[in-house]
Amino acid sequence: MLRNVLILLALAATVALPFALRPRDSALGPADESLVIITPHNEAIRAEFTRGFRAWYQARTGRTVRLDWRTPGGTSEIARYLAGEYEAPFENYWKNTLHRPWTDVVQKAFDNPRINPQHALENHPTPKPADTPPSPMKLSAAETARWAFLNSEVGIGIDLFFGGGSYDFIQQAAAGRLVDSGFVHAHPELFNDSATGIPQSFGGEPFYDKDGRWFGNVVSAFGICFNVDQVQTPLPENWRDLADPRFLRRVALADPNKSASVAKVFEIIIQQQMQLRALTAAGGTASALADGWEQAMRIFLRMGANTRYFTDSATKIPIDVAQGDAALGVCIDFYGRFESENARNHSGRERLRYFNPVGGTSIGVDSIGLLRGAPHRQVALLFMEYVMSLDGQKLWNWKVGAPGGPERYALRRLPIRRELYAEEYKIWRADPEVYPYEEAKNFAYHPEWTGALFNPIRFIVRVLCVDPHDEARDAWSALIAANFPPEATRVFEDVSAVSYAEAKGRIATALKDPDKLAEARLAAELSEHFRAQYRRAAEMARAGK
Repeated sequence: MLRNVLILLALAATVALPFALRPRDSALGPADESLVIITPHNEAIRAEFTRGFRAWYQARTGRTVRLDWRTPGGTSEIARYLAGEYEAPFENYWKNTLHRPWTDVVQKAFDNPRINPQHALENHPTPKPADTPPSPMKLSAAETARWAFLNSEVGIGIDLFFGGGSYDFIQQAAAGRLVDSGFVHAHPELFNDSATGIPQSFGGEPFYDKDGRWFGNVVSAFGICFNVDQVQTPLPENWRDLADPRFLRRVALADPNKSASVAKVFEIIIQQQMQLRALTAAGGTASALADGWEQAMRIFLRMGANTRYFTDSATKIPIDVAQGDAALGVCIDFYGRFESENARNHSGRERLRYFNPVGGTSIGVDSIGLLRGAPHRQVALLFMEYVMSLDGQKLWNWKVGAPGGPERYALRRLPIRRELYAEEYKIWRADPEVYPYEEAKNFAYHPEWTGALFNPIRFIVRVLCVDPHDEARDAWSALIAANFPPEATRVFEDVSAVSYAEAKGRIATALKDPDKLAEARLAAELSEHFRAQYRRAAEMARAGK
């Protein structure tokens, strides 16, 4: 009996200890108001914005606020989470409020951006009450479901989506999960094309949604981080260096199907190769784009073969590089800068260095958007206001302890508001020599080239590099050892199965197919195709062919 009591007491202590040790000012403590945010942002960002917003909110309203951060993973995981979470409450609304039968058609249509109920709004006046869809006699079941979702307040108990690139926010807005908060339209002094304003797009990258459903609040670039002890001269300078044979088994990459930021890196490499071909094109732009795409695929192939591993988390790359578990890898600028400072603080010397490849990166935005059915809408709007205020913007790049800056963590990110790059603020910035709006002028993103192929690019990297990774690395090792026999090298680098035409055609079609088996079948087919190709190249290299 005593033994059982002791076991129960030990279990109770294990459960209670984390709560007993929790700081008194924890963001999960009692408060007058609450705010629920889903985010891929790291602990440092969450901590500084919790502290900053709570103080700002109390000074502004006289009330306290509790921030409830939800962190299911990176941006890609959050996108999948949101897509899954909205289905159940909409089904409940459809069946129990609208009293309609739940069918496969309704399930697939309600958040499908390809179904446009606009003609219903134009041809059929909004019925009364306002949440009653137009007559199903005049609309298809799919159009009715879509109309109902876009005119509902269906929610999932979360207020804001905070953090992540524009691509995922565009997708969430198109699905109808993000709604117009009114913030963009209420602040024309911030969102405009003046020399000090936030443009709708910059260098081809979108900075905010014209319908106000999301907007950028911090800018990011993409580059390479390397371990200064492991990488000797010549130091890496551009994306192609990741494909250098000297870095066999020494490159760290994330799976672009798990990390939207790394997926963006792959797209940027394609864009750069297309631009290089377009500048010297003799056969026309179309030919140059196809050639640039092909060259980028070969870079991917070699990068993947050099890779020690494909992680699920982009944040792991600079950490592993700093620790010497890899020599170099790709990362978002602030991951590289943040980990560089962290490593220096722990070791007392520089261990990690980050750089933007010259002429090889655009600047994009991390965004924020209001979710449909937000339970704490007014608090969420004030959080948006704080994030875009000078108080909130200073947290991104001010030094620890600087006036208005972070208290504990130097976030090493770049604010979107241009006035903070003025000379008078240089003394306070953690990266005083970085001017993203100037640096981005060296690279122009062309969304018409690859913007619609973001998911096909992810898929291609999977079947070209991730799934057949062992075979690709074995073939690459054999080619290096044999000093690249021409015929074996040609076989290894044959990327015709994932050409520009194939990406826009068969691959894009399969990924859009509602039947997910179409994607799975194509993935299996192409993965096996490249496995066989790499095995053949390895055999030829070892035979000296």
